[in-house]
Amino acid sequence: MDGKALAARIRAQLALEVPELGKPMALATVLVGDDPASAVYVCNKHKACAEVGIESIHHELASGTSEAELLALVEQLNDDPAVTGILVQLPLPEQIDESAVIRAIAPRKDVDGFHPANAGQLLQGEPTLVPATPAGIMEILSAHDVELEGATAVVVGRSNIVGKPTGVLLLGANATVTTCHSRTRELETLTRRADVLVAAIGRAAAITSDMVKPGATVIDVGTNRVDGRLVGDVAADVSDVAGLITPVPGGVGPMTIAALLQNTVKAAKYQRGMIEAPRGWG
Repeated sequence: MDGKALAARIRAQLALEVPELGKPMALATVLVGDDPASAVYVCNKHKACAEVGIESIHHELASGTSEAELLALVEQLNDDPAVTGILVQLPLPEQIDESAVIRAIAPRKDVDGFHPANAGQLLQGEPTLVPATPAGIMEILSAHDVELEGATAVVVGRSNIVGKPTGVLLLGANATVTTCHSRTRELETLTRRADVLVAAIGRAAAITSDMVKPGATVIDVGTNRVDGRLVGDVAADVSDVAGLITPVPGGVGPMTIAALLQNTVKAAKYQRGMIEAPRGWG
């Protein structure tokens, strides 16, 4: 399942839509510290924004930045009418409470979809801004006509960023969902039942071919560095068993950025009254 090609089609569609919405439309990114991987992620997001006509506003802060200083910047961005979306790149240095920063971002500008207000809307079946990786996964499944209604879906990983919201989205599509994690017993028994298997563990080759049902759809969310190469959570030989599988790289990664752009456009529509916002949504 070619996420790179699908992401390109989505960006092309957004490039037609963005000019019709007019200015201002800008994604503000905040990078704290000098983590090389985070810097690459932010750079890729800026390139994608430029391609569709969304302005990028970048704030790069020292690794010693205090939580109060970061929260003050977030508040400034919340109040800036020129800023459509706010993305604080994770992880943050240990002196900063990530939860406090996520909660400080105005829900209407939370293009990552991590704010409890947006997470709550998703859980209630009335999604507003949905985390980009799970949203990208659902786009991939839809583009390849993967039947979800009544399907057995297994998500390996329970993070707030990927595992939990992906499970909720699959449940909303009427799949029967099992969430697995590091304490799950007999993991292989569960994964072998899956019509749709989502691997979001963060450990290279954790899912092997004997753990996969023949013909299953496999979504590999992993991004692991092994001997200088980027590899997923799914072993290479799984492609011999799966019916459909996302590659790493070129699968979920490009779609995550495409979904982020979609969220930024959707945030602009909420802010301009083009989409009715939920009652009490900030």
